[in-house]
Amino acid sequence: MQGNSEEESGPSSALRAPSPRSQGEAEDIAIIGGGIIGICAATLLSEAGCSVTVFDRTGICEETSSGNAAAFAFSDVLPLAHKGMIRQLPKWLADPLGPLAIPPAYLPKLLPWLIRFWRAGAAKHYETSLATQAGMMKLAETEWMGLLDRSGTRPMLREDGSLEFYESEAEFRASLPGWAERQRFGIGFRHVEGDEMAALQPGLSPRFVKGTFVPGWKTVADPKLLGKAVWAYAEKLGARFEHARVERVEPGANGATIVLADGTRRKARKLLIAAGAWSHLLAKHLGDRIPLETERGYNTTLPASAFDVKRQLIFSGHGFVITPLQTGLRVGGAVELGGIERPPNFARSKAMLEKAKRFLPGLDPSGGREWMGFRPSLPDSLPVIGAARAPNVYYAFGHGHLGLTQSAATGRLIRDLVLGQTPPLDLTPFRPQRF
Repeated sequence: MQGNSEEESGPSSALRAPSPRSQGEAEDIAIIGGGIIGICAATLLSEAGCSVTVFDRTGICEETSSGNAAAFAFSDVLPLAHKGMIRQLPKWLADPLGPLAIPPAYLPKLLPWLIRFWRAGAAKHYETSLATQAGMMKLAETEWMGLLDRSGTRPMLREDGSLEFYESEAEFRASLPGWAERQRFGIGFRHVEGDEMAALQPGLSPRFVKGTFVPGWKTVADPKLLGKAVWAYAEKLGARFEHARVERVEPGANGATIVLADGTRRKARKLLIAAGAWSHLLAKHLGDRIPLETERGYNTTLPASAFDVKRQLIFSGHGFVITPLQTGLRVGGAVELGGIERPPNFARSKAMLEKAKRFLPGLDPSGGREWMGFRPSLPDSLPVIGAARAPNVYYAFGHGHLGLTQSAATGRLIRDLVLGQTPPLDLTPFRPQRF
């Protein structure tokens, strides 16, 4: 995977570098991808007594999983395809630095994905998509709380809630159907204004007329530090890491062969592909064509002293959030559908920072670190979790902006699949061959 994170090293930054196995010796379970999905899958499989080796070209939690907005967004049950994005497209695309951007030169390649996205947003799919996402979120919260306790990382959890803002009565009213749907699934919230909103976040611009406070929303101290700490727990259980770039995978009757960039061939009895935005390129080698696109997300992490932010602040009309972290104040979000080859356009992170200065008068924008990451996104807003066409190969990718949130649930589902156990969710909506 690819990225340019400049975060501090975490508790597992000194990764063990075991001697690679001989070419004739097969791995028990190999995982391609050292992001949060691969980490959680490796951890749960290791807890079950499996021998696991993770392959990644950079390290554990060094790329896209290192720079996200740090949210456990368990209440974010509305599928992206049903959030009115298609209606917003003309307005958003008119602003090259707005919440959604598509580089004109990339549009022809993106068009088939956009058509699938539009079809996935049809009313006939709504109830199924909503129920599937809600079920996944319920499992995600259960699995993450358990994993935090078992790995000793619960102190990294922050339970301060979130605060979403509206700049007009019309914008607030437009949000109400979505909140009603969340209420159906037992998600708690309350709408606030005036002194109550100001008490939840002092120093706000008066442009915001109302807000919604979600007390159950959770964040983590820093996503990179959390990922490395969970991996340290997995290492204690015997999980291994190998620094290697995977060029391709080859199916076999008794597992798969991983071909590394140096030509080394490594056999695996069972293989999990969890390589984020690059996963579909590996899946092609196994006969699975999966329409994955890349939501390129941008942020700037400021020093923690930049502003006293009490909890995650969500500016949904502008497509970004502000999160207080242990390592700084992160201003980021938005979506650029531009693939994995184009260079970063950091004008997008600068535009969000300019808005943040207007929304939080007194914010000090100096000393920030810019970052861009690749969110792997599928047109129906659901990840791919399931078996490949090739025997003994599994997929876990395509979580969009919910990778951190859903990673522990995905690890549980993959563990059950690999061990031949009955998973707690119906995996039909996530099957790789659904497209």
